[in-house]
Amino acid sequence: MSDTTTEQVSHSKVVLYLSIAVWLVVMNTTMFNVALPSILHDYQLSPSEGAWIVSGYSIVLAVFTIAYSRLADYLPIRRLMMIGVFIFGFSSILGFFATSFLFLLIARLCQAVGAAAIPGLAMIYAGKFVPIERRGRAVAMISSASSLGFGLGPVVGGAITDYFDWNYLFLITLLAIAVIPSIQKLIPKENVRPGSFDFIGSLLTAFVVTGFLLFLSTLNWLYLAASFLAGLLLWFRINKTTIPFIQPALITNKPYRQLLYMSYLGFCTHFAILFLIPIMLKQLYNQGPSAIGLIIFPGALLSAVAGIYVGRLLDRYGNTRITLMAHLLLVLSTVLFYLLSPIHEYMIMFAYMFTSFGFSSLSSSTTNETSKILPKEYLASAIGLKQLIQFVGSASGSVLGAIVLEFSGKTYTAQSFQSAYLCVFGLMILSSLIFIAYSYQEKRARAFE
Repeated sequence: MSDTTTEQVSHSKVVLYLSIAVWLVVMNTTMFNVALPSILHDYQLSPSEGAWIVSGYSIVLAVFTIAYSRLADYLPIRRLMMIGVFIFGFSSILGFFATSFLFLLIARLCQAVGAAAIPGLAMIYAGKFVPIERRGRAVAMISSASSLGFGLGPVVGGAITDYFDWNYLFLITLLAIAVIPSIQKLIPKENVRPGSFDFIGSLLTAFVVTGFLLFLSTLNWLYLAASFLAGLLLWFRINKTTIPFIQPALITNKPYRQLLYMSYLGFCTHFAILFLIPIMLKQLYNQGPSAIGLIIFPGALLSAVAGIYVGRLLDRYGNTRITLMAHLLLVLSTVLFYLLSPIHEYMIMFAYMFTSFGFSSLSSSTTNETSKILPKEYLASAIGLKQLIQFVGSASGSVLGAIVLEFSGKTYTAQSFQSAYLCVFGLMILSSLIFIAYSYQEKRARAFE
C-alpha cells in the first residue's frame, strides 16, 4: 500500500472515530431536553430552576469550545482531545450517581467542560491535517454526525426516560471513553509551540456569552447591559494584548464575519424548529416523548446518510454552491412547516427532513469555507469562535420560539406555531441576503486576481 493510500486510510479512521465522539456529545445535549420534566418532578423544581440543566450546559459548552480551540494554537490536538474525553466520561459517572439537583447540575456542567473539546477540535483536525481535496468529505461527515446526534438524542432520551430513569442517560454518554485508544493511536503527534493563554480574555468572553444568554432566557435588560459592558472591555483587551483570547484579525475580516452571521442564523433556525416540534406534537397531536423522538429521527438519519454525498459535492463543486443549496432547503422547510404542520403530525416529520439536511449542509459548507479563506495560523481560533457563535445561535433559537409562542397566551393553537415558523422563515431570508452579498464579493475578488 502506497504512502498516499495509507495516509488516506489513516485520516478516514480518525474522522470516523471523531465523528462517533461528536455524535455522542451532541446527542447528550438533546437527550436531557426530553428528560427535563422528569427531573423537575423528582427534585420538586420550578421550570426556571431546572432550565439551568440545559442553559448552564450551553453556556459552559460555548465558552470552553473556544478555549480549547485557542489552546490548540500551541498545544497538541491529541492531548486536548484526550483531556476533554476523559473529563466528559468521568462526569458521566458522577451524573449517574447524582442524588441531589446540585450534584446533578455540577455533573452536567463538568460534562460540558469535557464535551466542549470534541466538536471544535474535530473540525480543527479536518482543517489542519486532511488534504484540501478530501477536506469537504471529512467536514461533512463530522457535521452529519452532529445532525444525527441532534435527531437521535430525543429518541434515546425519550425511550430511556420512559422505560428506565433519566440518570441512565449518563451511561449512554459514557461510551465516549471507548474512542480514547483510537484517538491516542491515530491523531498525529504535534510539538508544543510557544504561546500563552489569555485568561482575562477568556473570562470576559464568558461574561459576554453568559450575560447575553441570560438576557435571552429572562429578558432582563440588566443582563444585556452587563454583556455589552463586558464586550467593550473584551474589545479593548484583544486590541491591547499581544496574544489575545480572540484574534482581532478575525473580527475585522468581513468575509469571515459573514460566515459567522450565516452560521448563527442557521443554528438559530434549526434549534427554534427543534424547540417548536415537541411542543406542537404534544399540544396539537398529544404525542409522548418516545413518539416525538421517532418523528424527529428520520430527518436526522437522512441528514447523516446524505452527509457522505454532501462531502463529495463540497469537494467537487465548492462551498458556495452547497451553501446556496443549504439556504434553499432551509427556506423551503420553514415554508413547509408553516403550510403543512397543522394538517398532520407526519407532515412535521416530512418538513424536518429538509431542515436537518439543509442545516447539516450549511454547517459543513461554512466550516469548510472558513478553512479555505483564512491562513492556517488563524484556523483554530476561527473555528473555535465559529463554534461559540453557533452555540449562542442554538440558545437564541429556543428562546425565539418560546417568546413567539407566549404571545398567544397559555393555550397554543396551530396559528401560534405558524406565527413562530413565519419568524424563522424571516431569519433564513436574512441569512440568504447575507449569502448573496458574500457570493457577490467572492466573484469580484476572483475577477481581480
